[in-house]
Amino acid sequence: MAAVMLTAQQVQNLLDIDASTVYRMAQDGRLAAIRIGRQWRFPADAIERLLVPNGGAPASSGPQPAAPYTGLPIELTTAVLDTVAHALGVMMVATDLEGRAITPIINPAPVVAKHEGDTSFTDLCALEWRGFAAETHLAPRFVLGRHGFLCAHSLVRRGTGLVAMVLAGGLAPEGDDDPDLYHLDAADRRRVLDTLPRTAAVLS
Repeated sequence: MAAVMLTAQQVQNLLDIDASTVYRMAQDGRLAAIRIGRQWRFPADAIERLLVPNGGAPASSGPQPAAPYTGLPIELTTAVLDTVAHALGVMMVATDLEGRAITPIINPAPVVAKHEGDTSFTDLCALEWRGFAAETHLAPRFVLGRHGFLCAHSLVRRGTGLVAMVLAGGLAPEGDDDPDLYHLDAADRRRVLDTLPRTAAVLS
């Protein structure tokens, strides 16, 4: 299985350091890194270990141990996402606001299905999802995630507060013909973005 590699920008975000520090640490060996052309790439598992000081519990910047989740009915949420994900041809998951999945990953793209049972992969996903949950947009938009596919999200409200997030992803960026990702034309991508907030509203 190919190692998951992170960009310098992703390492900046995870470690909360600036670009010059990332490059300096790569050059002097403090960060595991390889040069690909003129770009640095960083093994995700090595970066993850930096977030787990002394081999103990994850650092506070990562997702924290989950308290019992009470925000959404899990079985109903899973059933709704199962219907929507297959209708749209995308991968979907619901998370709490710390990025922890509260449903299975539904209709996973092959690139994600290959990592089933890989806790380091799911931990990295949770870190990225936590970042998504902290972003507020007037409307969903696709962003390129650390694993090389597009994702979009909508937040789920209950009363006056936010209780969860719904994500759709697994989509290939334009011009990427990777068979392990989902491929949608512009109209179907628009349909995904239009459907996400309606799905979040159904669950609220």
